[in-house]
Amino acid sequence: MHVTDKLDIDVWSDIACPWCYIGKRHLEGALATFEHAGDVHITWHSFELDPKAPRAYTDGLTYAQRLARKYQVTPEDGEKMIGRVVETGAKAGLELRYDRVQGGNTFDAHRLLQWALATTDKQGALKEHLMRAYMTDGAAIGDRDTLSTIAGAAGLDVAAARAMLDTDDYGEAVRADEALAHQLNITAVPFFVMAHRIAVPGAQPIDTLAAMLAKAWPLAGATGDDASDG
Repeated sequence: MHVTDKLDIDVWSDIACPWCYIGKRHLEGALATFEHAGDVHITWHSFELDPKAPRAYTDGLTYAQRLARKYQVTPEDGEKMIGRVVETGAKAGLELRYDRVQGGNTFDAHRLLQWALATTDKQGALKEHLMRAYMTDGAAIGDRDTLSTIAGAAGLDVAAARAMLDTDDYGEAVRADEALAHQLNITAVPFFVMAHRIAVPGAQPIDTLAAMLAKAWPLAGATGDDASDG
């Protein structure tokens, strides 16, 4: 196989997914030790954990209470689930503030990421800002004014972002990503596909991702839909 100097990494994840944020940090940690890191290209793909979520919740429930209701456990168990995630996030250098998290639909956030991918080189920066805004700052991720402000913080044009959000643009791109996820049997995120060949599900440890990067590098530049060689 002809090897090029670019390793593609495709990542399916959701904004409202703490494990996706943790997985992002683990990938960054692996790349920090990877000698070809400058030749890696990451594309962030859309995946909605709760596509039926409202733009904003008005039920008056805390995140722990909502989590408990979703998984049919007690609110105390919900708090314990959050505590485990927060502890893991802290080990990855993240401050996950579930006392601030508002919840909400992420479809428009994914449209914004698709727009950034298609029109700028700032998709990665926007992904980071969206995740931090949602999981650390408690931003209303379903609010379009809030999203356009976050876009501005990531270096995109605020007015252009707001204008795009007022249309239906890039909704088809979100659905296409989700359809491809279905074809690849992706049912949970984060989910990494390296060199279009090597599938890595979950927020794997840094060492595991580093090993997968080394395995994927000889396949750099490969094309195809087979992501079954994890």
